[in-house]
Amino acid sequence: MKAILLAGLVSIWAVVASAHSPLMATTPANEATLAEIPTEIALIFKNNIRLTRVTSAHENGDPMKVEISSQTKFATDFLLPFNGVERGDYIIEWRGLGEDGHALNGSFVFTVK
Repeated sequence: MKAILLAGLVSIWAVVASAHSPLMATTPANEATLAEIPTEIALIFKNNIRLTRVTSAHENGDPMKVEISSQTKFATDFLLPFNGVERGDYIIEWRGLGEDGHALNGSFVFTVK
């Protein structure tokens, strides 16, 4: 009986876990070191999400919103403008909504030398 209950709980957990859409890749890659300041950033997710907020922050400044007003549909791939102004460390923070209604968020960092 315990084995059946445990199997049922594991099955439910697997469905819930697969409902989320992890960030699969970014450009620049997380913890990358670049020679030039990029003009765009890319986020690629496992499943469709809708971005609700993206910010970038330089090590010497406050977070600034990244323009996402054209990103109104659920998608897996997003290409966004990036307005970096100087060399140094950057953090990109994002928030989104999965098609299943779950709120998602995360971040990645890169350095421009």
